[in-house]
Amino acid sequence: MTQAESHDHHLRADVILKDSNLSLFFAALLACVGAYFIYWGLGYTNYSHEALFVFAALCGIFMAFNIGGNDVANSFGTSVGAGTLTIKQALVVAAIFEVSGAVIAGGAVTDTIRKGIIDLAVMSIEPLQLVDIMMSALLAAGLWLLFATKMGYPVSTTHSIVGGIVGSSMALGVTLSGFSAATALVQWWEIGKIAISWVLSPVLGGLASYALFYFIKHRILIYNEVAEQRLNEVRAERKEVKEKHKTAFERLTDIQQVAYAAAMVRDSLDDPDDPEFSPDDLETEYHKDLHRVRQKQAQIHAHRALEDYVPLVAAFGSMIITAMLLFKGLENLHLQLESFHNFLIMLMVGATVWMATSVLAKSLKGQSLNDSTFMVFSWLQVFTAAGFAFSHGSNDIANAIGPFAAILDVLRTGTIGAEAAIPPVAMITFGVALVAGLWFIGKEVIQTVGHKLTKMHPASGFSAELAAAAVVMLASIAGIPVSSTHILIGAVLGVGLVNRQANWSLMKPIALAWVITVPAAAALSAILFLILMNVF
Repeated sequence: MTQAESHDHHLRADVILKDSNLSLFFAALLACVGAYFIYWGLGYTNYSHEALFVFAALCGIFMAFNIGGNDVANSFGTSVGAGTLTIKQALVVAAIFEVSGAVIAGGAVTDTIRKGIIDLAVMSIEPLQLVDIMMSALLAAGLWLLFATKMGYPVSTTHSIVGGIVGSSMALGVTLSGFSAATALVQWWEIGKIAISWVLSPVLGGLASYALFYFIKHRILIYNEVAEQRLNEVRAERKEVKEKHKTAFERLTDIQQVAYAAAMVRDSLDDPDDPEFSPDDLETEYHKDLHRVRQKQAQIHAHRALEDYVPLVAAFGSMIITAMLLFKGLENLHLQLESFHNFLIMLMVGATVWMATSVLAKSLKGQSLNDSTFMVFSWLQVFTAAGFAFSHGSNDIANAIGPFAAILDVLRTGTIGAEAAIPPVAMITFGVALVAGLWFIGKEVIQTVGHKLTKMHPASGFSAELAAAAVVMLASIAGIPVSSTHILIGAVLGVGLVNRQANWSLMKPIALAWVITVPAAAALSAILFLILMNVF
């Protein structure tokens, strides 16, 4: 083994060791938090049905773990694929913002039946039968998400849990009153909305992303490429001027060189920025040619796009993310802000970001355009990823916590309520499970979203995330049924369309996975329900 190979081997071993240490940390953290949660929960439920509670808690944690592996990984795939964040950095951002979103804005209560998909008033059921329904749904949805995650397919966690609840509820209905009564349990119009979202979500995400990235590419990226090319030409011309005059200077006699050098010194004292300066005042051809090259460089206005358009895009993006937080991420806090107040907050954030980005863009003058563009959009993408993570944690954690809260409420009170309280310790436990799932099984989905569907750059990743955030927010306000996962995948494909690099062959199995998510989770949940009903 050569010295270089030995060095590479030690580097790889060091990376593996660090990854192993981090894996051990998250495994230990999840085990400790989960154990404490089960200990706390046994007391919270007054030690009612201990074995049932322990199994239900494990099902809920398992579901949250797989949400992290699929949905959270999907959210951070663009950031990792663009090179803005490493997987470990994405883990830190997810840990802070996903858990904060879940704990701060996840809501103190949740609907016991996710999305109103089942009408339990149609049939009289026992409280423990509801527990079996929710446990089966959590376990089935978690298993389906685990399978999809291992295949690298980003699927909707909401559709997964809805399918699970439908399947177990219908299984109960069939056992109690027959097939016709079971079908009456399901709000089929809600299932129809899910089918509509299969098409609507990616189309809306794709259109928004295409429009935004098309603007960014043609107004900023292509402008910068042309400017960089022209700057390289000017640099080459300046080098030629120096070489030409160096050769000419060496041909002069000693007396001529002294006289020419003195003239060059006098020319160097002239200030081109002086209003009274004139190129005709220059004595040497060297400085005249150099001044002509500098004029060419000045006329390129290389940083114009960074100084004019990037601050506007940044301000627009910050307002969208702020709106998503105000109208969606923080809705469970019931801040009671009027729309006028929300818009004022959005304007203040937008103005602040516009000023900050303008200062940053101006400070980058003289640096490489490509590096400057990468850095600015990397900052913007981190901002959008953090906002998206907070909103995701505050909303989609309900896919795991909602059914489990129903179980917890039944075991504690012995009755079925329309809503159930969510203790903070449950939010923290499920939030930790989210982050652990991202670390342990999220890499395949990150690879799909960040690399395989299309190539990502911080500018394109920012466009996809911001477009997805805007569509999620507007659809939520308008009450349009959409899936954040499907929207983001559509947004990534929108970027691929602009760059003409979309991987449509990979999109086929992903779309198939979307279509079969509800029936697959439902079938699995029905089977699990029949088993659990006989076990507990």
